Amino acid sequence: MKAIAYKVLNSISELHTLLNLKKPSHPLISVVNADDVDMTTVKITEPVVFNFYVVNLKKNCQGKIRYGQQYYDFDEGVMTFVSPSQRLEIEESSADVPIEKPDGWMLVFHPDLIQGFPLAKKIKEYGFFSYAVNEALHLSDKEDILITGIIENIKDEIELNIDHFTQDVIVSHLDLLLNYSNRFYNRQFITRKKASSDLLVQFEELLNEHFLNTENSELPTVQYFAKKLFVSSHYLNDMLKSLTGQTTQQHIQNHIIEKAKELLSTTNLSISEIAYQLGFEYSQSFNKLFKKKTNTTPMEFRQSFN
Repeated sequence: MKAIAYKVLNSISELHTLLNLKKPSHPLISVVNADDVDMTTVKITEPVVFNFYVVNLKKNCQGKIRYGQQYYDFDEGVMTFVSPSQRLEIEESSADVPIEKPDGWMLVFHPDLIQGFPLAKKIKEYGFFSYAVNEALHLSDKEDILITGIIENIKDEIELNIDHFTQDVIVSHLDLLLNYSNRFYNRQFITRKKASSDLLVQFEELLNEHFLNTENSELPTVQYFAKKLFVSSHYLNDMLKSLTGQTTQQHIQNHIIEKAKELLSTTNLSISEIAYQLGFEYSQSFNKLFKKKTNTTPMEFRQSFN
């Protein structure tokens, strides 16, 4: 099998070079306006891996970008978030597609910028940094204006002469930007409830299918269902928690327990056989989960029917 070639960018300066831009004003952070980049002169023929954070807000972008499982375009104003070591693939527009002037911006910052600040730890808690492209953040016009205002403040600060306060001020703006993004992201589960509800229905159907299939001999995982639904495990978890109050793992465990109760009350299979059929390698693990969820052991539950 032929190895896939990657273009790895380790610094903000390397990104500016790739985009044919002048040297960045700050070595660890930059704001690039979409109309500053002449995509006709930028040739990206291989997947790109950024070893820094990237926050995008783009509209009318030429071509498409593959991030995670699917391709995605910027026909509407949406934000995407990429963390270090994630891969992007850019697909150029076909010749017969009219080229529109791109709009928006790209904020890039190196992890070294936030080292020593609380944000360095908090940023890992933002699930949207690991989302696939179809899970981008959709902004209203008012939210767009607010976010863009923060970006302008960051850009102004970058252009100033660096002093002892520069890093503190920039990180404060970044913290505010991500706090707002987190608020808008969680709002999205409400305003886009139809799409989320459809995903919930699909998830429930996959769960039911898994436990109806007697040939399955492995415990279902969060990653398994996320892959089937073409979303990330973080997104699936947040969506389910927003709609149902329970995590993906809790939903899976609830189905395991319900199936276990069915087998315990309607079959003569031993506890070990039931555990194996449900995907447990060791019956002790099954007993522990059943006890935790029902406050009774599998054997005690079975005996209650006699």
